[in-house]
Amino acid sequence: MSKQEQIEQTIYQLLELLGEDPNREGLLDTPKRVAKMYLEMFNGLEEDPKDQFTAVFSEGHEEVVLVKDIPFHSMCEHHLVPFYGIAHVAYIPSKGRVTGLSKLARAVEVASRRPQLQERLTHQVAHALQDALEPEGVFVMVEAEHMCMSMRGIRKPGSKTVTTVALGNTRKMPSCAVNSCP
Repeated sequence: MSKQEQIEQTIYQLLELLGEDPNREGLLDTPKRVAKMYLEMFNGLEEDPKDQFTAVFSEGHEEVVLVKDIPFHSMCEHHLVPFYGIAHVAYIPSKGRVTGLSKLARAVEVASRRPQLQERLTHQVAHALQDALEPEGVFVMVEAEHMCMSMRGIRKPGSKTVTTVALGNTRKMPSCAVNSCP
């Protein structure tokens, strides 16, 4: 039985346990859709964020490189409900070694496509960049809204959680990079 079929079977059983009829018209294809969605949402488990930094160039640039407002979505590993927001990724190249700008966004994408904690997501992106490029400094900030806080429990929609990781020398980072990126 394939991974997709196993997930479909599990979702079918979950619907039954919740008191639903998985064979009714509106739910007939739900197990298949949910299985497909989970395989897509969690495909980052098959990749390492560090592997995204394959393109490295010696450009002589030794000032801050900052990509702001990288959108992402992930799944809270505690409740398997989404959290989503934006990431800001900055680094100071060492010896002029830079990477393609899209690689910063790809690292965020890979790290977010797995059952995740925001704190770990921030850490994984920062350390992937640090390990791959060995820059002078790295700063990653992630701002996200968690559906587990909006839809259940405390029920505070609109509240955002901010996590940061600073590695190496971040003194040359502009205040926007280390405080808040408007």
